[in-house]
Amino acid sequence: MKTIERLAIANRGEVAVRIIQACKEMGIESVLLHSEADVKTLAYRLCDHAVCIGPSSVQQSYLNIAANIQGALSVDAEAIHPGFGFLSENAEFARACNKHNLIFIGPSAESIELFGDKISAKNLVQKAGVKTVPGYQGENQDVDHLVSECEKIGYPLIVKAAAGGGGRGMKIVRSQLEAADAIESAKREAVTAFGSPIVFLEKYLDHAKHIEVQIFGDHMGNVYHLFERECSVQRRHQKVIEESLAAKLEDPLRDAILGSAVKIAEVANYRGAGTIEFLVQDNDYYFMEMNTRLQVEHPVTELVMAVDLVKAQIQTALERGPLWTQGDLLPRGHAIECRIYAEDPYQQGVPSTGEIMGMYWPQGPGRRFDFGFEAGDVVSSFYDSMIAKVIVWDES
Repeated sequence: MKTIERLAIANRGEVAVRIIQACKEMGIESVLLHSEADVKTLAYRLCDHAVCIGPSSVQQSYLNIAANIQGALSVDAEAIHPGFGFLSENAEFARACNKHNLIFIGPSAESIELFGDKISAKNLVQKAGVKTVPGYQGENQDVDHLVSECEKIGYPLIVKAAAGGGGRGMKIVRSQLEAADAIESAKREAVTAFGSPIVFLEKYLDHAKHIEVQIFGDHMGNVYHLFERECSVQRRHQKVIEESLAAKLEDPLRDAILGSAVKIAEVANYRGAGTIEFLVQDNDYYFMEMNTRLQVEHPVTELVMAVDLVKAQIQTALERGPLWTQGDLLPRGHAIECRIYAEDPYQQGVPSTGEIMGMYWPQGPGRRFDFGFEAGDVVSSFYDSMIAKVIVWDES
């Protein structure tokens, strides 16, 4: 039987704290793999062991596969949890973990690769009989050809990076006059962010709801859904407020969406935590993408479903299970999450860095605060400006 006595965390901030908490409750020693900039943080103080893996630059630390592997091996860790962002959806990292006999807390490298390419993911989903947003995902990437495909799809539409995520490599096109420039811009951004210029086109649904399903596959081949979240409140194509369950989603449509999500995961032989995202409009729904990792917004699901997704990830990696029965997974109440950013509203929201002079969380029933910093800690300019999440729950 597999065991984990020491688990390395290839991440930072509030998600690192979240994983450390799960490790403590499971009797597992935590190892924080951190950059030089992340010494004055809550995760650094809470972890059992800390290993500096490089300079402040993400390329030299949190995105450096060799540094993360070596950091984990240097303290005899048996497993690595990637959190979200950074290397969490990097198939090469998952393979490197396996090569060095480190348990990767996440899905297989093959699943990460499949869903990491948005075009191959859409092809799989279509074969599974689930609708995708109408568009073009062909091999011809010539700009003139893509412009001609825009005409066939009709405006408005959106250009997306095939290897993209996190709102990057996306451009909305509302007329033919904008098409060529938007495609070229998306390609440039895709190369910079993801190393690939390949894009695809989708019809842009102006008033669609963003509904995502939390799924989980255990090592025995069971796939569960843990109901849905609504993430329609966004800025710059990035979520800022999430809730579960989704408001104003009728049960027949909800059941169809949940069923499609489970079917996609089953066809892909998926293991671990994953999120399948849909666009819902006019009583119909379309597959958008699948994220093969823990989501930032996972706490709303945990509160409504009374589960611990991080512990479930670790248990699945240890081949424990089955974790649940679908019939026992019943939602209770309603939860909302708001992301907290350190930004300057008077400077177009640029990250606000420096020492945190004060921080207070008003504790009470139905309140949860996930944070990676405390008063006296330093918010760095090197990383994302999200520093915490406020999650509230109550009976509905």
